[in-house]
Amino acid sequence: MSAFHSILGIRVGIASAGIKKPGRKDVVVFELCEGAHTAGVFTKNAFCAAPVTIAKANLGANAPRYLLINTGNANAGTGQSGLANAQATVQALADLAGCSADQILPFSTGVIGEPLPVAKITAALPAALDALNAEAWPIAAEGIMTTDTKPKFASTRVEVGDSAFAITGITKGAGMIRPNMATMLSFVATDLSIAPDLLHKALVRAVEQSYHRITIDGDTSTNDACTLTATGQSALPAIESADDPLYVTFCEALDGLLLELAQMMVRDGEGATKFFQIEVQGGASEQECLDVAFTIAESPLVKTALFASDPNWGRLLAAIGRAGLVNLDVDKVTLHLNDVLIAEQGQRASSYTEEQGVAAMAPTDVVLKVGLNRGTAATAVYTSDFSYDYVRINAEYRT
Repeated sequence: MSAFHSILGIRVGIASAGIKKPGRKDVVVFELCEGAHTAGVFTKNAFCAAPVTIAKANLGANAPRYLLINTGNANAGTGQSGLANAQATVQALADLAGCSADQILPFSTGVIGEPLPVAKITAALPAALDALNAEAWPIAAEGIMTTDTKPKFASTRVEVGDSAFAITGITKGAGMIRPNMATMLSFVATDLSIAPDLLHKALVRAVEQSYHRITIDGDTSTNDACTLTATGQSALPAIESADDPLYVTFCEALDGLLLELAQMMVRDGEGATKFFQIEVQGGASEQECLDVAFTIAESPLVKTALFASDPNWGRLLAAIGRAGLVNLDVDKVTLHLNDVLIAEQGQRASSYTEEQGVAAMAPTDVVLKVGLNRGTAATAVYTSDFSYDYVRINAEYRT
């Protein structure tokens, strides 16, 4: 677990509303200081949840002062009444906090299609506000969990000359994970001062290389969002240009932190027993590398073989062959499992033995390297296996 660094200008409060289970931490409020800038990216699922619709509108209208998150209920697939219910919780927080409703971004996660329990959430808001403090990020990571088995947060402090800046973030997500933005909820902040357009640019870049590189089951959720807030409370000068060396340093640190959070989600995937890193090299373009990597990562046959620690490399070849690459020369494709050469020249490698394959698949962490040998592009995607528990967790999700 990362060392924790609080972010000057942000306080966090957590409360129990009993949305799904009595006594469970299920309401989280972030208070953002005056002058803070926030960027956000949201799910591209056409059935986006009511809070997503409101958060996107409010983010475009004002500088947010509060983030309001509830778990246990997604408020998705709820029509106009869902929008009204989400707005009611936002207005209730605005009244208590003394700000306008469009300065609040709402977020929800949980069961789709159920009415939002507005009374329970609004009743918990005073306790959440009373609990506001700068050190509560790790507890907030617990408060946004659904089927997660452990809280996920990461934090870093970067020294720059005689000063320093910090980045801290939390995320949730264990199932319904196939980013078409950033499939989960994630809240990240820094104490740097960064111009809004550069803040958004940094977030999009970091999400593309992290949350957009993971999949658990190929399902893009209706509720997902990732926000990045810059409070401007650091002693370092404001970043106004993409050429500023401080901006480059910040982007690199943000990339690393979001990748750390993304990989935490894969390791905590529903029922996961394996962490599978798929590296595709030698592609004609990054997109075709991604097509191959995700076809492998989302193959139920590959994922079940992974669960069994079975080096069934024929399933890997089949997935690569149906990834849609134009004029793929299969004789040039190579496969390595944890550095063991499995296949080349369109068939099993002459040096390969089944014992080597079994040994390569045995560890919890397995790396597959696919060599396409048709260009210079490369990328990596991260996934988990399909276990008995994945089926059980999702079969029993509403019971």
